[in-house]
Amino acid sequence: MTRKGRKNQEEQAEESGRTFKNRRHKHSAVESDINRLERHGLDRCMDKGLHAFKRYCARGVVAANLHKLGNVLQEKARKKHDKLRKAA
Repeated sequence: MTRKGRKNQEEQAEESGRTFKNRRHKHSAVESDINRLERHGLDRCMDKGLHAFKRYCARGVVAANLHKLGNVLQEKARKKHDKLRKAA
């Protein structure tokens, strides 16, 4: 990420490069994915141990993916309904 404050010439050159800009854009996408997982219950893990934490994370990812899949199916059904409605 970009450093706050005054930057020397080397840091300015690094931050203006294409690779740095691509990584900065990917970072914002990761942040939005983290927020989506937090909204689906992956906010605080009360389980103890690495195995329990991995299980907790897997369940959160599955919940978020199910939600996304549900949205896709609803959109598909809505388009089908609209198509049938226009035909009638």
